[in-house]
Amino acid sequence: MKLKKRFTTLLTVILALAMILALAACDKKQGTDPSQPGAASGTTAGSSPGGDRAIHVYTRDAASGTREGFESVVGFKGKLTEYANEVASNGAMAQQVGQDINGIGYVSLVTNFAENNLKPLKYEGVEATEANVINGSYTLKRPFSFTTRAGNDYASDEKKQIVEAFIAYLADSKEGREVVAAAGGIVEIETGKPWSELKAQYPIVDKDNSALEIVCGGSTSVEKCITAALESFQGIAGNVQFKIDQTGSGDGWTRVLGDEKDGPNASDIGFASRDFKDTEPVDGALRHGIFCQDAIVAVVHKDNAAMDLTKEELYSIFTGDTGTWDAIGR
Repeated sequence: MKLKKRFTTLLTVILALAMILALAACDKKQGTDPSQPGAASGTTAGSSPGGDRAIHVYTRDAASGTREGFESVVGFKGKLTEYANEVASNGAMAQQVGQDINGIGYVSLVTNFAENNLKPLKYEGVEATEANVINGSYTLKRPFSFTTRAGNDYASDEKKQIVEAFIAYLADSKEGREVVAAAGGIVEIETGKPWSELKAQYPIVDKDNSALEIVCGGSTSVEKCITAALESFQGIAGNVQFKIDQTGSGDGWTRVLGDEKDGPNASDIGFASRDFKDTEPVDGALRHGIFCQDAIVAVVHKDNAAMDLTKEELYSIFTGDTGTWDAIGR
């Protein structure tokens, strides 16, 4: 009986030691392996990224205009580390990096950094501001582009007219540019024309347009600017209705001029947070162009010590050549 009791006690001790060793090994793997994709479960907001902590790289999906712009300017297109965590939208990027003390990603300047627990980083010593984008000193930037359907491809003449009127308000009017700027878009307001002058070309805005709906698709980065502009336009355009269905720059052209233009996801205006590609011809559109500029901003958790990264440092991080924060000069 005593022998059985001793055996049971010994077995309990062995099992307990095995569990402790397994947990220790797991913590070590998650906390120090630079190749570990994503935020380690042992990482908590507020802890120090020092001590050779692994960098967790976040990137946008392949259809993202923000990703294309970031990769093109930094110069690592096609060389992204295989351990990068892919997210589906600008908002998802902000949320994920804002929860990971060792994370790094990139977002549009229109992002609310404080709300998402983020710190915007300087690029080559220059702060991401509207003024620095306009004067050319901040070079990590891209256009916010738009395209409509073809002029003969709207369900009614009234729908075509109200879309034309909105584009004129958004891109040409001083009032529309002020709304876009207030939402974070970068645009020269003073060169816009007063809406009181422009609206004479679009008499449809003086009618009751509550039965009409403008459907927008494409880039998620433009959503804040476009929503603000549509809300403003609604009050001066006969209560026209609108729908925002932003899923990525790759869908901007497809849903108005491409394969999905007559499908369930069809849009009236498509947006991209980049230039439209040669494979996305917009010559047949009712109208196309650029309505503002935007800065792309590298971001980290607000408690991360990083402040300013060079093009070379970002290249090294996003290609996986540099895997720990200790290797980055802050």
